[in-house]
Amino acid sequence: MNPLLAGGCLCGAVQYSVKDEFVYALNCHCSNCRRSTGSAFKPFAGIERNKLRITRGDEDVSIFGDEHASHDLHCRKCGSLLFSVVRSGEYVHVTLGTLADTPSIRPSAHIFVGSKAPWYSITDDLPQYDEFE
Repeated sequence: MNPLLAGGCLCGAVQYSVKDEFVYALNCHCSNCRRSTGSAFKPFAGIERNKLRITRGDEDVSIFGDEHASHDLHCRKCGSLLFSVVRSGEYVHVTLGTLADTPSIRPSAHIFVGSKAPWYSITDDLPQYDEFE
């Protein structure tokens, strides 16, 4: 059994736990991820939705998008993007920067490089894909 990892928002109002059983991890350079994080890209790890649980601050959760389909979950107080619900609600993409603990997985590639920020240069040796299938 893999341990639980702790994560949370900047102000601490919303906290979550997630099993260290991520299926994949990527660095996304699409314009939506750049806008939602305010960064050059969003490092995230994907896992089945039922392996993540909000442990504090349900009342401080803000949902951006369709609550019954794909959406982002933010802290209502500080605005931190904690994770995105994707793939018909079956998976979540946990924003790796919100984890307090270190996951065993590392990003394996850069995706949506075809729309990356022109002012950012990728300097590692991970594979790069113009899009994501």
